[in-house]
Amino acid sequence: MATRVVGVSITAAMISVQFLEVGLNTLVKSATTNGMSNYVFIFYSNLLAFFFLLPTTLFYYRNAPPPLPIPTSILSRIFLLSSLSATVQTLMYTGIGYSSPTLSSAMMDLVPAFTFILAIFSRMENLNMKRHSSYAKIIGTIVSIAGALIVTLYKGMPLTSTSGSLPNKIGTYYLFAESNSNWILGGFLLAIASFCLSILIVVQTWIMKDYPEELVVTTTGCGFVVVLSSIVALVAEQNKKTWILKPDIQLLCIFYSAIFVVSTRSVVVAWACRKKGPVYVAMFSPLAMVIAIAMGITFLHDTLFLGSVIGAVAIAIGFYSVIWAQAQEENMENNNESVPSSTAPLLPKKSTDCT
Repeated sequence: MATRVVGVSITAAMISVQFLEVGLNTLVKSATTNGMSNYVFIFYSNLLAFFFLLPTTLFYYRNAPPPLPIPTSILSRIFLLSSLSATVQTLMYTGIGYSSPTLSSAMMDLVPAFTFILAIFSRMENLNMKRHSSYAKIIGTIVSIAGALIVTLYKGMPLTSTSGSLPNKIGTYYLFAESNSNWILGGFLLAIASFCLSILIVVQTWIMKDYPEELVVTTTGCGFVVVLSSIVALVAEQNKKTWILKPDIQLLCIFYSAIFVVSTRSVVVAWACRKKGPVYVAMFSPLAMVIAIAMGITFLHDTLFLGSVIGAVAIAIGFYSVIWAQAQEENMENNNESVPSSTAPLLPKKSTDCT
């Protein structure tokens, strides 16, 4: 019962994280349009997040401090994690600048596949083809990725009408129909970013298994990212005016990213990696697209297309298949632990020594 409650809590937390990321993407798009530098944004958001995480971590461990000092092997892994985080953020925003957010969504949908393959090679995910759960994981991952690509690449006929909607006809949305001629370079950068993100999830799981202290790992990693992103920003951004913060959408974007994404999201993902593993965490990536579509229809009165419905259903089926397989494997492990070994005595031996 307790295991099921924890599983539901992790699922709810990860879904909430996807809502937070969709909100950040909306703010970043607006702030970038108004002239915000991506490099400066990454630096300031991580710097503010560090100053938020540090007192939070000290307060959380005020009565029971974590194992300190952090072992060198763990510290080196955290630095690797931070390097990957800074790389993913830089490549992501640069790739979007060369291509489009649509292409970015398509490339991020590959994260579950990359993570699944890396988890198998790193032996964090065991495939036993004699079990139905293994087949469910493979099929669920493929179906979820296919659904995300359908949402991205295909529109189809509109199912709802708005004042500016197109006439009823079946059509295909061409992913690369952008005015920017540098979409090939942008797609290449986004593909590397998605692969690095998959490595990041695997490395984070590797860290959490040996050092299960989410706040310490997140705070330390955020400190490393501040240093790395400052170096990148100083080299890449020569315009001094971009470093001056004003009380506008840019400042709101930095605060939102620091508190809700860099801080909250990182801790939740680290916790989910420790509890459920890398594949479970990666499977939530395609949900962001479904959430973005739902929010657009609800609040912006966007048109609902057939392709969005088909893709959303496929993502839901694939997502449920992986979650079901994960639950089945956890139940089997719990049952195996509760069954006594055949070589162990059924009853403890009573001592024959006389006192």
